[in-house]
Amino acid sequence: MRGSVDRIAEPWGVRTSYRPGEDWPVRTDTYLRAGVGEGDVERWVQAPSLLHSNGDAMDIAVRGGEIVGVRGRAGDRVNRGRLGPKDLFGWQANGSADRLTRPLVREGGRLVECDWERAMGRVAGRSKELLERHGAGAVGFYTTGQLFLEEYYTLAVIARAGIGTHHLDGNTRLCTSTAAEALKETFGCDGQPGSYTDVDHADVIALFGHNMAETQPVLWMRVLDRLEGAEPPRLVCVDPRPTPVARRAAVHLAPRAGTNVALLNALLHEIIRTDRVDHAFVRAHTVGYEELADRVSACTPQWAARVCDVPAAAIEEAAGIIGGAERLLSTVLQGVYQSHQATAAAVQVNNLHLIRGMLGRPGAGLLQMNGQPTAQNTRECGADGDLPGFRNWQNDEHVAELAGLWNVSPQTIPHYAPPTHAMQMFRYAEQGSLRMLWITGTNPAVSLPELSRIRSVLSQERLFTVVQDLFLTETAQLADVVLPAATWGEKTGTFTNADRTVHLAEKAVEPPGEARPDLDILLDYAARMDFRDKDGGPLVTWQDPESAFRAWQRCSAGRPCDYTGLSYDRLRGGSGIQWPCTEESPDGTERLYTDGITWAHPDRCESYGKDLVTGAAVEPVEYRSLNPDGKAVLKAAEYLPPHEDTSHDFPLQLTTGRTLYHFHTRTKTGRVPQLNAAAPEMWAELSAAEAAARGLTEGDLVEVATPRGAVRARLRVTGIRDGMVFLPFHYGYWDTPTGHRPPDRVTGRAANETTVTDWDPVSKQPLFKTAAASVRLFAHGRGTPAPAPTTTASAPARAAGVPPTTGGPPAHATHVTDREGSGS
Repeated sequence: MRGSVDRIAEPWGVRTSYRPGEDWPVRTDTYLRAGVGEGDVERWVQAPSLLHSNGDAMDIAVRGGEIVGVRGRAGDRVNRGRLGPKDLFGWQANGSADRLTRPLVREGGRLVECDWERAMGRVAGRSKELLERHGAGAVGFYTTGQLFLEEYYTLAVIARAGIGTHHLDGNTRLCTSTAAEALKETFGCDGQPGSYTDVDHADVIALFGHNMAETQPVLWMRVLDRLEGAEPPRLVCVDPRPTPVARRAAVHLAPRAGTNVALLNALLHEIIRTDRVDHAFVRAHTVGYEELADRVSACTPQWAARVCDVPAAAIEEAAGIIGGAERLLSTVLQGVYQSHQATAAAVQVNNLHLIRGMLGRPGAGLLQMNGQPTAQNTRECGADGDLPGFRNWQNDEHVAELAGLWNVSPQTIPHYAPPTHAMQMFRYAEQGSLRMLWITGTNPAVSLPELSRIRSVLSQERLFTVVQDLFLTETAQLADVVLPAATWGEKTGTFTNADRTVHLAEKAVEPPGEARPDLDILLDYAARMDFRDKDGGPLVTWQDPESAFRAWQRCSAGRPCDYTGLSYDRLRGGSGIQWPCTEESPDGTERLYTDGITWAHPDRCESYGKDLVTGAAVEPVEYRSLNPDGKAVLKAAEYLPPHEDTSHDFPLQLTTGRTLYHFHTRTKTGRVPQLNAAAPEMWAELSAAEAAARGLTEGDLVEVATPRGAVRARLRVTGIRDGMVFLPFHYGYWDTPTGHRPPDRVTGRAANETTVTDWDPVSKQPLFKTAAASVRLFAHGRGTPAPAPTTTASAPARAAGVPPTTGGPPAHATHVTDREGSGS
């Protein structure tokens, strides 16, 4: 059966319902450029999705050396042929007329075009000068969650063993560093315990701060298809906004920002009070239960109701559903990760699964989700501040093992203190000790908090900034050297998604002009710097993506993220494969911890943990005393109030977040006609009660202010909880006349003009969801509605007068009713 659907108006497409335990039916989604039919396509080239973390597998349609569309891969375990709106339409950004095609260098205060020799000579020359005069601590690298595995690993080797710097992190620090830290705190190691196929079996799905419908739309399609089938799962949703998930939930809890730990402690209290605990599992596989039970003993639903401003009865109902589940799947994302006590809250979700024994079997899954397509690779390869292969920087044997792989001395690899996180790197740049910052595939001049400060840091004369990107972003406009990079569809490499599925992305077309793959740029830099191992040979010994992948396999061998059973040939043509993949598990590993906890032993673990209040690292001897047998750690947390609370002048809580149709700072999606038309401009959300109290109505131009800055946006009145204002964080200045800053230097368009410079003590993830704000009328809207989508969490409380979101030519879907191949 074949049909056409407007996938802007109906972003999740049509339903293909199924029962628990069945395979998810196939539905193949296709979108081709107008005037191009499938018979006109010359080649189909496989790749995973780039504009979210789900890892949807697709084929890129090529005609005349250009990308002309995409088609979902029906045989892939992740999506079974389905594609989300950003998958279907996002490829058009590759062909934008304003792609960077030649390097740029700053001369006389202006960026001017030059050749690669001049640009790379300047980068290498400044690097050598700084190393000689100031040492390795003067150089830092800030990368992304959108490169390929091979590129991250190369960057990690260059930074750690070539430069010898502590200063390497990714923008994954902003989205999923808490996911990694929470897994390390509980299981001793990163790596998702669960699998997307747990949706096929779960009878309860709990989503904590995870607007799955907009952040992972294809995974939400899987949930929707279960909800439309026989014996659907019940959903528990924790989110302050009326998301599509909340609308389908059996219980929707909308707490005050910054109170997640209080809410989760109340859920744990109820599970323990009603004795829904799997005591045999707890005894066999965990430590710390007595302390946890004691910590939450006073955290009654009534207490949490006062802290969180949610009904005690709703907390009790949610606890009853979670406590009564036979197969519980939980997912966690930014509503936890970017909020107060981020790691402490995420760890409590882990605790819910441990005390219920909900691990390692179909439907009993835990997904501390990712926010970017290759965030998992950033973490595996050590480009996020950790050591490659989930090695422990406090374990001298792990450092020596890595040094042996790279043929350098262990002292070459900095491990005398915790690696430098991104927020600290910008602090060092502000203070002057960090003199060179190489920024790859990310846009901190829009994405970091307190943007006036970030612009000031990046504008310093003493800071030499290199930006490697596709477009002249707000950050690139402030750089000293800009390097034009190739992107998805223009280079080859591997991706790993949020449930450990590894995909191969093949080159489909040539990059524009002189743009180069990121791997080629890094290899050029390594050659110019003449990095050497301890025997005088080249430090970086690979020349292309496949040889870089083989080098990574050697690094991953025997570690949790073992890739030794994979190869490019194995990843071609069929489905993606989940790591660990070894000789013993040649088809990959669907779920971790099916036979106990495997990587928490003191000799093997990636981390000994941290204090959840201070972030201080636990010493090896302390961890060995607590957990000598390597069990999962039930780590209790006390609720602490947010650092910035509301006041008379700032009576609302500000939270920021995503919308379905955009990704990060819109550098790609803002150049896609269908996606940009669906959400073309900034908006702000208030509840009907808060709007009425201020004499505001739909479409009014309002000013949202915090102690740090202000933005102006049109108001959308929604069902968001009272006492809160929401801003989408995607909008910057690249498509405005000023280019990289607010037009009046006072009131801006970017949400992060207002956010606070504060971070979680454990994961160091910035807190984008706990600021105090005010909202005032700037100008009446006169009947013009806010430019916010109507299909998402920003749907208007009253639809009258607000036109529905629609867009563009329809995408095609082919439905197949077979039940084969999901891998569940």
